[in-house]
Amino acid sequence: MFQPEYERRLLRGVTAKSKEHLDLRCIPTRTGNQWTRNFTLSSYDSSELSENSTYAYLLRNEFLDEEISSMEKCAHDTQVHAQTGDFITTHSSRVYGFSNVSSPLMRRPFATISESSQRLLSISKRPIRRLPRRPYKILDAPELQDDFYLNLIDWSANNNLAVGLGCSVYLWSAVSGQVTRLCDFNQEDNLVTAVSWHGEGRQVAIGTQSGYVTIWDAERQKQINRLEGHSGRVTALAWRGNNLASGSRDRSILQRDVRTPPRHITRCLRGHKLEVCGLQWSPSNRYLASGGSDNQLLVWTDDWPEPIYSFDEHKAVVKALGWSPHKSGLLASGGGSADRCLRFWNLLTGKLVQCIDTGAQISNLAWARDSAELVTTHGHAQPQIVVWRYPSLKQVTRLSGHTQRVLHLSVSPDNESIVTGGADETVRFWTVFTKQVLPKEPKSVLSLFQDLR
Repeated sequence: MFQPEYERRLLRGVTAKSKEHLDLRCIPTRTGNQWTRNFTLSSYDSSELSENSTYAYLLRNEFLDEEISSMEKCAHDTQVHAQTGDFITTHSSRVYGFSNVSSPLMRRPFATISESSQRLLSISKRPIRRLPRRPYKILDAPELQDDFYLNLIDWSANNNLAVGLGCSVYLWSAVSGQVTRLCDFNQEDNLVTAVSWHGEGRQVAIGTQSGYVTIWDAERQKQINRLEGHSGRVTALAWRGNNLASGSRDRSILQRDVRTPPRHITRCLRGHKLEVCGLQWSPSNRYLASGGSDNQLLVWTDDWPEPIYSFDEHKAVVKALGWSPHKSGLLASGGGSADRCLRFWNLLTGKLVQCIDTGAQISNLAWARDSAELVTTHGHAQPQIVVWRYPSLKQVTRLSGHTQRVLHLSVSPDNESIVTGGADETVRFWTVFTKQVLPKEPKSVLSLFQDLR
C-alpha cells in the first residue's frame, strides 16, 4: 500500500482514464533512459568507444527494442562537450520514467536475444596497438657507408649487435651496453661490406671490399677462418648451419662449409648478370633466394644447378628479401628506386601472389615471428620504417627519425625490436612487433601427464 502523498505525486499529470484500464503498478519505462551515460560514464573517451559500449548497446537492444548492430551506428547518440566533458545526448535527462505500457521484455522470450544483438556480439574487436613513434635508443655510427648494396648490421641470438663501420667491425652488447672493436682492416685499406651472425651467435662472418670472407669467434675476438674465391667485393651473406653462402659483385654465389679447408668450395651458382646484393635461406633451408642489381630475383635448390625460378617483374635492384615464417613457400621481395614495389611470391606454384607500390625505395624487409606482420625500410623519397599487416597489406604504423635513407635492418632475438642504420650515420632501435601470448592450458586432475616429471 502506497502512502497517500506518494500516490498523489505518482499519479500527478496522468490523464483521466477509466479505472479498468489504469495500471497503478510501479513499472519503470526504459524509453529515453541514458544507458550510455550510466554504463560508460567512468571510462568514456571522445576519441574512441569505451570498453563498456558493447554492453550498453546490448541493453538498449534488449530493453528498448533498438536495432544497434554496429558500434558506429550509435556514435551519434552520445557526444561529449569538448571543454566541460559533460554528456550531450539525444535522449531526455530522466534516469527512469514510469508508464502503463508493458515492458518490451514481456514480449520477447528470455532464452533468445535479438538479431541485432547477435550481430553486435559477433564483431571481433582487435586489440589496440600502441607502438612508440620514437626509437628507444640511438647510437652514433660514424663511417657507416651510404651504399644501398651493403649489409652492415646484424643482431645475434646472444643479443650482440655487429656493425661494420669503415674498415672495422664493432660489437655492441644489448645486455651491458658495452662496445668493443672486433676487427680492423685499416692496414690493408679494406672496407667492410657485409656482416652476418651464425645461428648460435658465437661466430660472425665478415665480407670485405677485397672479395674474401673472414670468420671470427666473437667471444675470443679471434679470426678462425679466411675464405677466398670471389674476385669482387662480398655484399651478401647467409648461413645455413655450418654452411655459408656469399654473394659478390663478380655475379657469383659461393657455398662453403666453414669447417673444411678455406679453398674448398661446395657449390658455385651463376645466374645473375650483375652484383648479388641479397641472399636468404628459407626457414626449411630448402630454398635459397638471391637478389641482384640486374633487377632479378632467383630461387635455388641444392639438387639443381640452375635456378628453379627466375622472376624479372621488379624494375630496379632487388636487395630486400624475406621468407614468411608462417606460410611455407611464401617469399617477399622489395625493389629499389625505379620500382618501389613490395611483391609476394608463392614458391609452391611459382606465381606472384600480391604486389603493392610503397612509394619509396625498399632497402630491407623482415617478417614478425609471432604475428602476421612484416616491416620494411625505405630510402630517398621517404626515409621511414613501415609496419604492414599481411595479407591485407594495411599499414600498422610509419616510423620516422632517420634524416637520410634507411639502409640496414636487423631483428632482435626476442623478435620485438628492430635496429636500423641510416645514411645519417646513426643506429636506431625501435619496438615494432609484439609477442603472441598463448593461452595457458587449465590444470586438470584428469590429465594423463599431470604427475609426470
